[in-house]
Amino acid sequence: EVQLVESGGGLVQAGGSLNLSCVASGFTFDDDAAIGWFLQAPGKEREGIACISRNEYTTHHASSLKGRFAISTDNAVNPVYLQMNSLKPDEAAVYYCAAATYDAPLPVLMVTPHYWKHWGQGTQVTVLS
Repeated sequence: EVQLVESGGGLVQAGGSLNLSCVASGFTFDDDAAIGWFLQAPGKEREGIACISRNEYTTHHASSLKGRFAISTDNAVNPVYLQMNSLKPDEAAVYYCAAATYDAPLPVLMVTPHYWKHWGQGTQVTVLS
């Protein structure tokens, strides 16, 4: 059974930083594997933040968040981190990590829901204004 567990969420002042972690188990990290981070704010659709592939650890970030949010990994795409800087109140949301096997460029992967077969339960991020 594949399990993804996020951690690192919490309460932060606007302009502050958080570093989220995603640990996966039961998932095979072949070269066509990827891990992604997504957020879902109340009343809004889930949106992609960034993803990283097992193949050469290539990354892709949503253009609106690039520069403030960064995905990374220490070893073989597990765990995967999301460093979030200069957080804004409207980025308060539940943050999820997900795992995929794919055959598309990362920008396509990140916006194509059917690739993401496995999801964590999410971690809440609250940003105070």
